[in-house]
Amino acid sequence: MCTRSSLLSFCLTAGLAMGQGGEPLNPASAIRFNLPPGAPVSVVSTELGDSRAQARGGALVLDLRATLTMRNDAAQNLRGLTMVVLSQEAAPGGKGSVAVPSLNIAPGRNFPVRINLRLLRPLPAPAGPLVEVGLDGALFADFSFFGPNRLESRRTMTVWEMEARRDRQFLKAMLEKSGPEGLQQELLASLGRQAARPRVDVQVSRDQGPPPARVISTAVHALTGRNVTFAFLKLPEAPLDLVSGSALVNGAEAASPRIEAANRSNRAVRYFEVGWIVTDSADRRFLAGSLPSSSLSLELRPGRAAGTLQDRSYKFTRPGESPPTITGMSGFVSQVEFADGRIWIPSRKALIDSELHAVLPVSPEEQRLSELYRNRGLQALIEELAKF
Repeated sequence: MCTRSSLLSFCLTAGLAMGQGGEPLNPASAIRFNLPPGAPVSVVSTELGDSRAQARGGALVLDLRATLTMRNDAAQNLRGLTMVVLSQEAAPGGKGSVAVPSLNIAPGRNFPVRINLRLLRPLPAPAGPLVEVGLDGALFADFSFFGPNRLESRRTMTVWEMEARRDRQFLKAMLEKSGPEGLQQELLASLGRQAARPRVDVQVSRDQGPPPARVISTAVHALTGRNVTFAFLKLPEAPLDLVSGSALVNGAEAASPRIEAANRSNRAVRYFEVGWIVTDSADRRFLAGSLPSSSLSLELRPGRAAGTLQDRSYKFTRPGESPPTITGMSGFVSQVEFADGRIWIPSRKALIDSELHAVLPVSPEEQRLSELYRNRGLQALIEELAKF
């Protein structure tokens, strides 16, 4: 139970009377916007909805259910946006982000950004707004980017936009080749794949602490698990070759996955990710996640090799079912960023030929278009594709 004195500064600055179930936030004092000078987007209005705050022990729990109305102030269409939401940057649970892909917002147009986050703020709360919202990055139609990019949102949103263009082009080609009926069959197949994908939860833990603790953790995994070698799915146009890889596996857990990749292109690489697929005892395949390159300052020159991060453990569960037993693993190159900022992703043809499209989740854009088809029908989808 929080005392009157511990809540005093919070009540004065936020205008809240704390109740047992929490109280609505005061719109006038709960949120502050901190957009950088010259930002190409602006906040038009804020609706906090049923956002609430509640004191629990020595912390304030903020459930943000807000909708921001924002405007594209740039001279070209906005394709993606990432916002940073802070209750206190240094405190655990005090930082979150909201990413909005698959946008096509014309200059001068308003658009909604929904925030659905739970944040923590230590008590007593210092003076000032409870939450600060800032911009990490905005991506535009020509792939230009604005923002501090502290969350590496430029790379993430560029990948999303490349996937969106790839998948729209595939659907438009299907429409041209096979007509509305062929497009409809493709959308039905996409919805079927989305429904059939195994529901698997992944709990990731990091081996932390000083080097002796990490060595002990690694030794425990080595004693309790078995070493499983990765099989690699080769994508012909990929700029990297996967040359070796393994992980320590024990039932539904995998530890220290390691994959080595060699740069076979003629350009230096500064980042890459490897898609990780797991096979269980029922011969079902599911995407376990992506393994990023081991260094944030990577400079992988042509002909050289580098590895992925290793200091993590992964525990897989299935909602309502017993945990899967891992029997095999495979990997493929899922994205590459070159030193000049250009990015490579697999083509749609490569995903189909390798049957990866049956395992991977669809892109945010394909999900948006399939939901459009489901909710508004085939003609609405055709009209949407014609906008690009």
